[in-house]
Amino acid sequence: MPPEEHSTSTGFAHLRRPLEGTDDQGVAAFLAGHHDHAQDLLGAHPCALGDTPGVRFATWAPHAGAVSVVGSFNAWDHNQAPLRRRGESGIWEGFVPGVGPGARYRFLILPAPATHNGDPARPWGVSTMRLVRPDPYARQFHAPGSATAVATGASTFVWGDGEWMQARGGRDWRASPIAIYEVDLGPWAAAAAGGQASYRDLAPPVVARAKALGFTHVELMPVCEHDPLTQTRYAAGGLFAPTSRFGTADDFRFFVDHCHRQGLGVLVDWPAAHLAADAPGLAAFDGQSLYEPPKAIPDGEALLPFDLSRGPVRSFLLSSALYWLRELHVDGLRLPAMASMLYLDHAQPEGHWTPNKYGGNENLDAIAFLRELAESVAARAAGTLLTAEESSAWPQVTRPPWVGGLGFGLRWNLGWINDTLEYLRQDPVYRHYHHDLLTLSPLNAFQESYVLPLSHDEMGESKGPILARLPGDYWQRLANVRLLYTYLWTHPGKKLLFMGGELGFPTAWHPDRPVDWALDSSPAHAGVAALVRDLNHLYRESPALHRLEATQRGFEWVDRHDAPQSIIAYLRRERDDVLVVALNFTPVPRERYRIGVPLPGPYREVLNSDSAYYGGSNLGNLGDLRAEDVPWMGRPYSVSIVLPPLAGVILKPVSRTGPPA
Repeated sequence: MPPEEHSTSTGFAHLRRPLEGTDDQGVAAFLAGHHDHAQDLLGAHPCALGDTPGVRFATWAPHAGAVSVVGSFNAWDHNQAPLRRRGESGIWEGFVPGVGPGARYRFLILPAPATHNGDPARPWGVSTMRLVRPDPYARQFHAPGSATAVATGASTFVWGDGEWMQARGGRDWRASPIAIYEVDLGPWAAAAAGGQASYRDLAPPVVARAKALGFTHVELMPVCEHDPLTQTRYAAGGLFAPTSRFGTADDFRFFVDHCHRQGLGVLVDWPAAHLAADAPGLAAFDGQSLYEPPKAIPDGEALLPFDLSRGPVRSFLLSSALYWLRELHVDGLRLPAMASMLYLDHAQPEGHWTPNKYGGNENLDAIAFLRELAESVAARAAGTLLTAEESSAWPQVTRPPWVGGLGFGLRWNLGWINDTLEYLRQDPVYRHYHHDLLTLSPLNAFQESYVLPLSHDEMGESKGPILARLPGDYWQRLANVRLLYTYLWTHPGKKLLFMGGELGFPTAWHPDRPVDWALDSSPAHAGVAALVRDLNHLYRESPALHRLEATQRGFEWVDRHDAPQSIIAYLRRERDDVLVVALNFTPVPRERYRIGVPLPGPYREVLNSDSAYYGGSNLGNLGDLRAEDVPWMGRPYSVSIVLPPLAGVILKPVSRTGPPA
């Protein structure tokens, strides 16, 4: 029996029986916060009512007195397509016949109490309090920064990454090399002919560069459509919509598919910690605080936290995460600014936050949500990664929920990069006073599963280019960059480098300014890129550098006490695969520098950041070095090497005659 209808003069149908996808069980899960595909419940869905094609619209606005759909199909007239409230759920829904994919629309919300003025067919009356709102569940927006969404049908994209996706579920990424090339697509598009390019245009050059440099993954800075009328890409807006700046969702699928076919994983920044306070988006969505806490004050960037005590907000975020991982085939999400989720008082003045039931400032609802998110991702998108950018001292971010952790896969090691750059900023004459900035890092390196991020955060115009922040003449500054990279790629932890870093970061990053790829023709800068490529290949091919990155068993100090000469040396190992790393942080070459080694016999220099091939002075250790029976630095054997200025060398035993000592 067909559903009963009540139609307006435009043929709009108020449904007395819910359409497919809006069953009571699904609504209950949505309200409880456990719905993991709420985009099928809410948003705009082309469908048919009997033999009549149209679009079912639905949104969550519990404080609204009336909700209407306005769009290109009804001349943006709010009287033409009012939605019907579904009981006490706060969901407003309805079917518009004759509308199809491509229709542009918005929600128009009249906050409660609605002014009916005695005319039930025209509930809007003469009220001027009308809120224009975008669809939080939209899959596409009409234009960048627009509040106008586009109704989309089922994807027509044909995936070709079946082999990648099949292997993804069984991949042990903890014991695998992960080297991430962080990419902002804006500068790539700006460099294209005409200053515009689509995901399809950008996929080949981005993939070609990342592959040539030996990276395993690309990580895209936020490609979610951000809140209308704001340029804050780290504020949630279109959390189901790849930004229209570079095309449609199917164009984005092409980008991911191309990466997978070429053997590259795809990670995406997922800005689910904030929403924008200064734009007609999620903030005060139905006239009252809904997605955000009631008394929250925007932080310095006009960002508000999500109210994770509300079930529908949790369903919204959980569904978004799994949408990117399952339907768009993304291999991992990075959640930035997690401190704003974990702490009730983060960026909040006194009196605008309420302690939890134990009297503390920990956000218990956020903790529960993040654990549920991690468990849901592990169960429903096996083989994908959740990465946390968490800058506070919150413990066990990457430990399982059943031992008290949050369950994330990786955590950015912001302390490591801050300490390392602070050390390198010092003139080499004074570095010995700051030696502990190098030697303390392994004490914390194994508390979590870390990524070492040399990210866009270090390249913005506020801080300036890294190359300009380092001491010495131009050659010495580039040598410091090469030394930094040698340290990063041999230190325990996954690797991340922002695009342009392979050229030494000579200029600051700007989201609308192309990277100066012409520096590829400069031998000095091309040498840095060659070093990055060789470090990536060594990292990928050496079990000692990646199998035990998150455990103490993969790292041993050889010497951390040579502060007077600003030198450190350590081992990376995995069973009988051993590498010896020695780093000289001064411009003084050290001839016949003796270091302890674990095995007798010959050693080979497998990488030297001072090689002329990388733009260095070409001091090094030609041929095989032979370990002597001279105990040194607590090792039974030692080898005398040349340690070049502002450089690192990596040695490898040529043959193994027994277990490493």
